Parts: sequence; structure tokens; C-alpha cells
Amino acid sequence: MDGAEPTPLDGSSLPLRRGDSGEAVADLQRRLSELGIPIEDPSGVFGDATVAAVLAFQTDRGLPGDGQCGIQTWSAIVEAGFGLGSRLLYRKTPMLRGDDVAELQSRLSRLGFDPGRVDGIFGDQTATALMDFQRNAGLLADGILGRRTLDELARFSIRAGATNLVTPLRERLAVARGRSDLQGRRFAVVEPGGFATGASAVCRALRDAGAAAALAFSHPDPSRLAADANATDVDCLVGLLLVPGVRSCRTAYYRGFRYESAASRRLAEFVQAELPSVLGLDDGGIVGMALPILRETRMPAVEIQLGAPEVVVPNTTELARVVVGALTRWVGAAWE
Repeated sequence: MDGAEPTPLDGSSLPLRRGDSGEAVADLQRRLSELGIPIEDPSGVFGDATVAAVLAFQTDRGLPGDGQCGIQTWSAIVEAGFGLGSRLLYRKTPMLRGDDVAELQSRLSRLGFDPGRVDGIFGDQTATALMDFQRNAGLLADGILGRRTLDELARFSIRAGATNLVTPLRERLAVARGRSDLQGRRFAVVEPGGFATGASAVCRALRDAGAAAALAFSHPDPSRLAADANATDVDCLVGLLLVPGVRSCRTAYYRGFRYESAASRRLAEFVQAELPSVLGLDDGGIVGMALPILRETRMPAVEIQLGAPEVVVPNTTELARVVVGALTRWVGAAWE
């Protein structure tokens, strides 16, 4: 537990794609091999086998699958290289990310301490949950996962033998609290640019339905959008994304690190049940992904990915009606 972290590639080397060669490609291949993804291409040569390996990793991690290693895929590969105990974990800026953080969150949640969703990001809620565990274990509550805390965490986990996470339950309770309609609820509607009319239409419909707040955010950086939503403490985030070149509609929700947001999945199901037929688009279904807009938000969130912009843009009123109807059913749904 020496705190050492792998040195990331120079951003100027990315993306890496088929036909590239050199030490950066060799580094990528080495890391994927260490993660158990075999590659038969020669070292340093980005051939068909490397494309297949990158695509397999992207699919497993809930990332857009294009077989290229851009900054998002590279960051996920680096994160995947951290095992619990390989470094000190604590709250810092920028926040630590990695599979070790996700494993810590999962163990804390199984023991009844709520670190928030299992997202592999060591934020304030994870720090608080860790300090709560340390106090219960009779340790110094400093919010640092060092060797002694890790040993106690392993001992308690084995003794408890718990398998269920407390986080999904608390997420569901947050959705079900209060009235079974949109009165008093707060929402964020976000889009990366180019569809402000759609976000505005949904916000108007939410306010007409009695929502306490319906805030529209537009920015090309999904992490910025997630941060804006977190700062306003909304109950739910709805992302709108126009996708030229396809004629389908699908709804994404958060899934990652062997965890998924059950509340977000339920909302995705309600949206997808009606929206494709209303807009006349093919049904792309729902999909669990670890996109930044879904992973980095602290509340339930979905991203509605809309093809055929020439069809969608003139029909923002219908889009808004379906989204508000889905949200209404979502807050009033019975949870098993």
C-alpha cells in the first residue's frame, strides 16, 4: 500500500486506434493483458486483436464500444488496475477513482454503511461511510483506508457474510418518499448542446405538472453537467442526447462495477415503454452504462439517446409529455 499510481499516457497520444504502433500501444496492450484480456497482436501493434480486446473491455465496463482507446476508455483501464489495498484511499481533490474504491464502497454497503452508489469515486459520502465504519470498529475515524482499517474491514465482512447492498434500498426509499406525484420534486434536465429546445420543453412540462424546480443545463462536458446537478441537489436527472445517423431511441441508466442503480433502471423502463412509438423511432431498449453523466451524478439519472434529430426536434411537446408521464409513474411506483 505505497500509494503509487500508474503514469497515464500523454493525452496527445490518444486516441489509439487500428493501425497505430509504438510504446503507447504496447502500454495499452500490457494493461489489458494484466486485466485478463489476451491480445495476440505483436507488442506495440494495434491490430484486429487489440481492437477486439478494447471492444471487450468497453462492453464489460458499460462504455461506448468503438474499439478505439480514447481518454474515457484509457481512464477506465487505469482505474481497473487498482486492487483494494494497492494504495491509500482517502478524500482528496481531484477525487480518487478506481476498482479499489468501488470494492471499498461495495464492502461498506454490505455492512450497512452507505457510501452512495458503487461508482468507484471516493467522494464525501464514501469518506463519511468509511469514518462511520472506523468508529464502529473502534479505530481512529480519519477517513483513510490504510492497512489496519483494511484488515478490520476484511474481518467484519467475513463475519457479517452479508450480500445485499444498503445503497439501492436507500435510493429506492428516496424516490418513494413523500407524495406519489411530482409536487415538490426537483429535477435537472441536461443536454450537451444543440437541443436546448427539448430541455426547455421538458422543464416547462415538469413545472406545469407541479414540480418544485425544473432546471435546464447545457454544456458539452458531461462531468460539468453532473457537477451542476449535484450542486443543486435535485431528486433526479434526465439527459437528452441527439444522435444523428440512427433512427432509434434508447434510454441509458447507470451500471458499473457489478452494480446498477435500480431506481434509474426503473425510470429508464418507464421512458422506453412509450417514447419510441410516440416519436416513430425504432426501439433500442434500455442499456446500463457507466457514462460520466450517469456515473458521476449522486441522484437517479437516465440519458435518453434520440436518433433522427429531424424527427425529434419538431416533436419536443410529445417528448416532454412522455418524459413527464414516465417520471410521474416512477415516483408513484410500488417497490418490491
